[in-house]
Amino acid sequence: MPDEVKPEEQVLTVTPAALEVIRKIKAERGFQNHALRVFVQGGGCSGLQYGMGFDDNPRESDTVVDYGDVQVIIDRISLAYMVGAQIDYVESLMGGGFAIHNPNAVSSCGCGQSFSTGSSAGGGSGCSGCG
Repeated sequence: MPDEVKPEEQVLTVTPAALEVIRKIKAERGFQNHALRVFVQGGGCSGLQYGMGFDDNPRESDTVVDYGDVQVIIDRISLAYMVGAQIDYVESLMGGGFAIHNPNAVSSCGCGQSFSTGSSAGGGSGCSGCG
């Protein structure tokens, strides 16, 4: 059984704006039994990049943050890079999208999808590798 934590424990938080969009996407796609999986993987112009997708099969080693009708799951390795991070949804003139505010990132790419920590590999600069 995955480790379950309350949002107030600050493992990873999701803003009300992001929760609203997640609920809307789940309803549109018929994903009532799916959780939002958040992960970190190597790549991007700064060494690491964020990923998100819906998953209906959490692993035993996952951490689950429960917001009632929305669950966010994260694997142990990704959690090490994202403890204390906040997932938000922001609207701008260029459109809307999810944004991750990560206190562990010492640098990030201009697009916001790539970051590095003091211990992560990569360390590129600029944003030529972001899509």
